[in-house]
Amino acid sequence: MGVTIAIAGKGGVGKTTVCGLIIEALRRRTGGPILAIDADPNATLAEVLGLKVEVTLGEMQATTLANIRDLPSGVPLGRHIEYELHRAMVEGDGVDLITMGRGEGPGCYCAVNSILRRCLETLSSGYPYTVLDNEAGLEHLSRRVSQGVDALIIVSDGNPVALRAAGRINQLVDSLSLNFRQRGLVLNNLRGELGAKAQVVLAKTGLPVLARLPHDDDLEALNLDERPLSELPDDHPTLQTVDALLADLLHFTKETTP
Repeated sequence: MGVTIAIAGKGGVGKTTVCGLIIEALRRRTGGPILAIDADPNATLAEVLGLKVEVTLGEMQATTLANIRDLPSGVPLGRHIEYELHRAMVEGDGVDLITMGRGEGPGCYCAVNSILRRCLETLSSGYPYTVLDNEAGLEHLSRRVSQGVDALIIVSDGNPVALRAAGRINQLVDSLSLNFRQRGLVLNNLRGELGAKAQVVLAKTGLPVLARLPHDDDLEALNLDERPLSELPDDHPTLQTVDALLADLLHFTKETTP
């Protein structure tokens, strides 16, 4: 059974960058293969991974729905969607990426979504690691599409507003009885110690702090230049911190190497 890690958090806190760092650290430690799923409609995970997306699943859904009457007779819809799913996958060095995107155009996506979800579950079962970059808000969790996840990592910066959002995500997980075996908070882009108000809000989230990532000029430069995280050296401090987080979270040993 593979390991699945989901990332969530308020928009603007560097959620996708943290997700990319987790994927990159995991790739370097294990060699992969890793299935990365960008489930945020503001799809930017491909950029931090240095991959180019030709088609999203949202676009694929719209095309399938528009042409459903023209599909070859005798070919089940599920088989067609499975084929399209593989066509939408972008293959990288130790990482394969699927970008969900947005549903395009009018129409009911219920049947397509149901089949697509089953196909994704089957696909992810073939990977030792799956990393899911969720929507910035709560909708993805509230639709219960993140069940069966080994670890939920909620990302926040030091702003009390973002910390309160992290707390609401944690409360939602409790209220829906979602099956996350572990969950915790990564504090990102910190500039010094948290202020007194932020520390109070942090305590109220009820979340353990898994890692604290300071503001990183190198990461900022990569983002501005649209360069991938794979350019970071192995001894980069932020990457090492994320690697230590994974070691604790997934109980890696020193022998867990590519």
